Amino acid sequence: MKYTPQNAKPNNAAERLNKRVVIAYPAEALPPVDMLSYQKAREGMTLVDEIIVPPREAKTFHVPEGHFFRIVSVEGPQVGDLNLWHKGDLNERFYSGKTRALYGTHVSTSDRLWSNFPYFRPMATITHDTLDWYGWDEDGGSVHDVIGTRCDPYTHMALNNHNYHYCCHSNLCRAMATYEGKSIDEIEHLIHDVLNVFMCTGFTKDTHQYFMKPSPVRPGDFIEFFAEIDLLGALSACPGGDCSSTHSSDSATCFPLKVEVYKPEKEALVGWLSPKVNRYSGQHGTQ
Repeated sequence: MKYTPQNAKPNNAAERLNKRVVIAYPAEALPPVDMLSYQKAREGMTLVDEIIVPPREAKTFHVPEGHFFRIVSVEGPQVGDLNLWHKGDLNERFYSGKTRALYGTHVSTSDRLWSNFPYFRPMATITHDTLDWYGWDEDGGSVHDVIGTRCDPYTHMALNNHNYHYCCHSNLCRAMATYEGKSIDEIEHLIHDVLNVFMCTGFTKDTHQYFMKPSPVRPGDFIEFFAEIDLLGALSACPGGDCSSTHSSDSATCFPLKVEVYKPEKEALVGWLSPKVNRYSGQHGTQ
């Protein structure tokens, strides 16, 4: 329950409350996204790899820079939790917080997934989204959020007082441990806040709490990305299924997800360059 305010409004409360909203990070100031070039590159692309992610499990996958990849619903409504790293340096990873600050709580076509500091550059661009029709529903919900941090066993223990080992955080840990050939303890720090693929979420209008509702995804739906840099991905098929009622349990009906990797024709990417790491000097006022 939310804490009840103990202090009365001051006499000038109305004046303090009635202030103009300012967009903190205007994405319009970024270099424009050339969607026409991406659309042309999509036309002749060839499927080169596919990975099936079983329910309540996670799998890793590689997307070379300049390739496309899709996350596809194949059997039933299912939410996925996505982590991305620069394959050549796992210290560079997806930064959901700054991506959210740039584009909003949910992302779709033409939005980009940015990496963490000090690299801070586009890792991937969303080039197609079959759920872009959903927009915003009457509850304020939308799909593909960068709000939720991933279901995890630590929050589950705090709320429910028992162990559950197949949260998305744990699934991603197992997948990365297998990929790296290391123990969970050695790789857990690499797991980071996710893009909640296909998940329908928002904030309640009264208490402003994070909510979820049944995902509108159906078999055949997909979200597609262009790899701006060489990517290592990990995708978890969430134990919440379509997240219509619960997560972090075995009670929900779950389905697999599929990752497809596509190679465009060489001529389609003439003029495209992989973005360099951020040009900030790194001095932080020390020189």
